[in-house]
Amino acid sequence: MRSGATITAALAWLFMAGAASAQTLTIGVAAPLSGPSAILGRQIEAGAGLAAEVDGIQLKTVDDACTGDGGAAAAREFVAAKVNVVIGFLCTEAIEAAMPVLKDANIPVITVGVRTESLTDRRAKTGWPVYRLGPRGDDERNAVASTLTRLWRNELFAIIDDGTIYGREMAETFRAAAEQAALKPVFVDTFRPQLDNQIGLVGRLKKAGATHVFAGGDGDDIAIMGRDAAQLQTGIVLAGGENLRTPPGDVPYATGTLMIAPPEWADVADPKVLESFSAHKIVPDGYALPAYAAVEIAKAASSDAAGSGGPLAEALTGHDFTTAIGPVRFDDKGDLSQSLYRVFRFDGTRFVPLENN
Repeated sequence: MRSGATITAALAWLFMAGAASAQTLTIGVAAPLSGPSAILGRQIEAGAGLAAEVDGIQLKTVDDACTGDGGAAAAREFVAAKVNVVIGFLCTEAIEAAMPVLKDANIPVITVGVRTESLTDRRAKTGWPVYRLGPRGDDERNAVASTLTRLWRNELFAIIDDGTIYGREMAETFRAAAEQAALKPVFVDTFRPQLDNQIGLVGRLKKAGATHVFAGGDGDDIAIMGRDAAQLQTGIVLAGGENLRTPPGDVPYATGTLMIAPPEWADVADPKVLESFSAHKIVPDGYALPAYAAVEIAKAASSDAAGSGGPLAEALTGHDFTTAIGPVRFDDKGDLSQSLYRVFRFDGTRFVPLENN
């Protein structure tokens, strides 16, 4: 009797141990751990490693070198390791080379940094199971256009750009959105960048009656415009995109300058997660928190897939995930269902979120 009971208990234990082993989640981490982008890759590695440690997840980390060859080689390593899902990837060349290999192995990918629009726009054609935990390439200009069209509906606004592809696309998208909203700027022009002063430009803006100005360009130029606008006592409010996230040179931003950009992740992250980062002496900069969140999403989706019996990629689509950086939901293409961009105002020291945005 005792022997039979012992055997039964042992078999039950072996069954449970085998089931637990079968359910072990293995996540591939693709990051540039060599070359000029290695510092960013280390952020991914650190964030994913901490999340995996907290949740008891196995990681397979591979250097994709931010190249096509590196991405393809990494994908083959992930397939050989039989990972369930891959997170990471910062470079278009690497992920585009990896996706055909990963698609054939039914391994979905959560990228934390690739903005190339076609990566998800071509899903109907490629069938790539890729999900983007970050902005698309066109998110910034679309956010500028929709946000400022709403905020400046009753203002005399101007649109200027520095002549670069980046600046011109931002300005043109805003101008087109304003036109569709039956709004017309009082002044549109291309300015010469990297000058010591923009007195002439500011004078023309003042003469046109502009009280609010969007400038598609670098932070240094916008800072100089703000200084010169103050000297001429124009009262002009300047706005720019996420280029303003970079501190300017010798000239600070004018108080009241607006920035349309995603938040700093450390400012919106779960305090308990930040405490964990601090305890492990990990700085929550750059891609560290998004990588942490990507592991959280992969774990939750894996649990959902196990419960439903469906593929993991299906569990990633159209579901709400609670993460260290806030709620996340992917749409049918694999993009975030809601824009990350918000309006921030420079208070003389730093950019703070504008109320009611």
